[in-house]
Amino acid sequence: MNIKVPKDKNLILFDGICNLCNSSILYVIKRDKRSKFMFAPLQSEAGKKIIEKFNIDTSLIDSIILYNSKKDTISYKSTAAIKVASKLGFPTSILTIFLIVPSFIRNWVYDFIAKNRYKWYGKKEACMIPTPELKVKFLE
Repeated sequence: MNIKVPKDKNLILFDGICNLCNSSILYVIKRDKRSKFMFAPLQSEAGKKIIEKFNIDTSLIDSIILYNSKKDTISYKSTAAIKVASKLGFPTSILTIFLIVPSFIRNWVYDFIAKNRYKWYGKKEACMIPTPELKVKFLE
């Protein structure tokens, strides 16, 4: 299984039809000054390959997955979000303080938001299509 992510980058897989997720990705892109991240929708070929490789149950995890290409590992839910925030510089990196909160508590909050994200923020009919300037940051 060949996932073409440079070893110096992490891949953020996100729900491509979720308005909240798309807004979050644009937030990360704007603050990713050191270009540490690449992006792909969960619905993309890269997303499907990672889901298959790590045997992810998408009925339980359907919002964010962070793939570390160097270590060939994944993080998901609140841990993924906090790891992304840690690489975005001040003040966003302050969110790493939440790693002291047990993951079952963080993920309960995360799951509550994820469960209601379409109702609160809406969804698109199709995945976001990046502008030509942003296309280089997306796998597909």
